[in-house]
Amino acid sequence: MGARREITKRYAASYAAAGKKDKGRILDELCGATGWSRANARRALAAARVRKGPARAVVRKPRGRGYSYDALKVLIEVWTLCGQPCGKYLKVILAESLDVLQAHGELTAVADRLTEEVRAEVLAMSPATIDRYLAPTRAARYPGAKAATRPSSTLRSELAVRRSTDEAETRPGFFEVDLVAHCGHSLAGEHAWTLTGTDVVTGWTTNVAIKNRAHRWVVAAIDLLADTLPYPLVGLDSDNGGEFINHQLVAWCAQRAVFMTRSRPHTSNDNAHVEQKNGDIVRKNAFRYRYDTPAELELLGDLWELVNLRKNYLLPTKKVTGWRETPAGRHVRTYDAPRTPYQRVLDSGVLTAEQAAELTAVRAELNPADLTRRITAIQAQLERHARAKTLARRDAS
Repeated sequence: MGARREITKRYAASYAAAGKKDKGRILDELCGATGWSRANARRALAAARVRKGPARAVVRKPRGRGYSYDALKVLIEVWTLCGQPCGKYLKVILAESLDVLQAHGELTAVADRLTEEVRAEVLAMSPATIDRYLAPTRAARYPGAKAATRPSSTLRSELAVRRSTDEAETRPGFFEVDLVAHCGHSLAGEHAWTLTGTDVVTGWTTNVAIKNRAHRWVVAAIDLLADTLPYPLVGLDSDNGGEFINHQLVAWCAQRAVFMTRSRPHTSNDNAHVEQKNGDIVRKNAFRYRYDTPAELELLGDLWELVNLRKNYLLPTKKVTGWRETPAGRHVRTYDAPRTPYQRVLDSGVLTAEQAAELTAVRAELNPADLTRRITAIQAQLERHARAKTLARRDAS
């Protein structure tokens, strides 16, 4: 802003004395230098003519921290133990998580800081403040990924195309699926993959580690996804990769009476629900190392069992409910209140009383900190296995 003020001040006098053609030229130059619109540039030039004092940036005193350092340390500990959700989701579960973690004795690391005053500070933080305070910690913990989708012409014309603009599903059971490669920095050779399936309505997500993306392993992973769901699988939507569009998977869907669709090529918004999980769940929990041994594949399988529990039962999500127009005329999305996939499944009415009771029993036994500790232990083992060879492949390429 200081540089813009200096430029505007320099042009202000000549603009006031210039003719119509020269004023247009000055406006073009000013807009090109500052990125302003012509209307904004005119207002800035008029204001610069009456501004007093030097045209330089105002040095502002940094605003003090609104919350104490103890509150920050408690927030970081709770965020870490709850699976590192974003501020909008952490705010929803913050009070409950503090109670549960204290009841299980999981906050000993910050017990000397967690007074009633600090607790009140933490609970008073807004979602934006939570994200702002956690930004340095998040940036320090987290290092792009290679695109591994190979288009397949087989059967593409026989599958219906599902677009992001189509009418949204209203009943649980329709899943978007995708594969993520655990290849490190090179797609050469055989390596593990993770299949991710996300319910478009409830957000229920299942991750399955597979040896490679051969059709038999992809079908087996989707079969496992369907068998472990708390409700029936009714539809599958995938990208145009040959790992999904093949006779084996089409036959499996036909046998199970599962409706299958595909997205448009090069249009990731058509699979937005599962694409979002690729970064938020897979990369965040399994990192970007190369996993290509049976031991690493087994560890990945153990990791996803725990991550699926935490994501589906403990971490809330929000869903788009429509659009609204702002006073300025912009159209922005509207969202519902954040809820966990577990809560959305219970509210959907697709479960019997026995199934609902079974899910509730599973939720009651979960300790967020214990899940996080077990997840962290597996992540440490994966890093010990894969870090050196991943970096060696990267340096050699």
